[in-house]
Amino acid sequence: MLFTFILIDKPNHAEMRQRVRPEHKAYLAAAADRMAFAGPFTHDDGQTMLGSLLVIDFPSRDAAHAWLAEEPFTKAGLYGSTTVHAFVNLWPQKVGFPPAV
Repeated sequence: MLFTFILIDKPNHAEMRQRVRPEHKAYLAAAADRMAFAGPFTHDDGQTMLGSLLVIDFPSRDAAHAWLAEEPFTKAGLYGSTTVHAFVNLWPQKVGFPPAV
């Protein structure tokens, strides 16, 4: 089942995000075969980070929460709020995705 992760950074934690980002990206790469999509939320300037949106396939809600508990940004204390929801993808994506390589 797909689960969405809506993860909002604590204010004034840009330095922490940059510092922990390599670990975060490696952790995401380990789940790449189950990743529907992932990317940062930004403020309207398109540059200033606000948080993250992830959609990943997990066998259960417990597995999704266990994965999130070990996520490097979570462990570092970056997120001010985290929300996990089951998600059913019913619409074929057309825009906003990087081109296939």
